[in-house]
Amino acid sequence: MAQVYYSKDHEWVSIGADGLATVGITDHAQAALGDIVFVELPEPGRNVAKAEAVAVVESVKAASDVYAPLAGTVAEANQAIVDEPGLVNTGAEGAAWFFKLRLADPASVSTLLDRAAYDEFLGTLA
Repeated sequence: MAQVYYSKDHEWVSIGADGLATVGITDHAQAALGDIVFVELPEPGRNVAKAEAVAVVESVKAASDVYAPLAGTVAEANQAIVDEPGLVNTGAEGAAWFFKLRLADPASVSTLLDRAAYDEFLGTLA
């Protein structure tokens, strides 16, 4: 199974055997947002910088940016969650991924958190 990494902005990253980084929002993020009603994703081919706002997710409570956890080029966007945004509420850390990145520097994943460190970070939030 692929290693999963996390950002303090509540994105998860899974590196596939093809070298692509699949990016989505964490279950914690979708729960905090509530019922998701709209998702806007980056276009394939777009170059993104680490920490750049690249997608938007809107719920009945709020709108929130989704940030690129790593630098790279968008290889694919998940049209399924654009068509049916509620999928994010039921599969945030799985089928409801947001986009895939071809990483500018594959070693940069070392700057992200593992699950234990992310869970510890969540424990520090009010």
